[in-house]
Amino acid sequence: MRVILDTNVLLAALISPHGAPDLIYRAWRASKFELVTSTTQLDELRRASRYPKLKNILPAHRVGTMVNNMQRALVLDVLPPFSAKQDLQDPNDAFLLAMAQASEANYLVTGDRRAGLLQLGNLGATRILGPAAFCAEVL
Repeated sequence: MRVILDTNVLLAALISPHGAPDLIYRAWRASKFELVTSTTQLDELRRASRYPKLKNILPAHRVGTMVNNMQRALVLDVLPPFSAKQDLQDPNDAFLLAMAQASEANYLVTGDRRAGLLQLGNLGATRILGPAAFCAEVL
């Protein structure tokens, strides 16, 4: 089973070690599913972790450890342009949908309700769920 974790889910796993995002991250580390990421996402994770509101609560070494761990995932170096008719409220999320299409992921897990990804529900065979729903359904 292939799973994409939105960057906000990965950051939430670092911020709150007892929530659903952390449970999902630990399940991947325990080989319960195959994680799909991309160089685009790894760059976003590094960049977002340096935002002033996160920099003070996320030690750089913990972010670095996560990025290093994610190098063992299925890393897509080049993403095809996202090709679908959906209008995204946040065009910066298009790379996540391109990852889903390119990898034929089973799930995309996101905590971002404002961007409209959860409202899509699915993209082809990829189900789009929030962290708690993913935990209830899969873990």
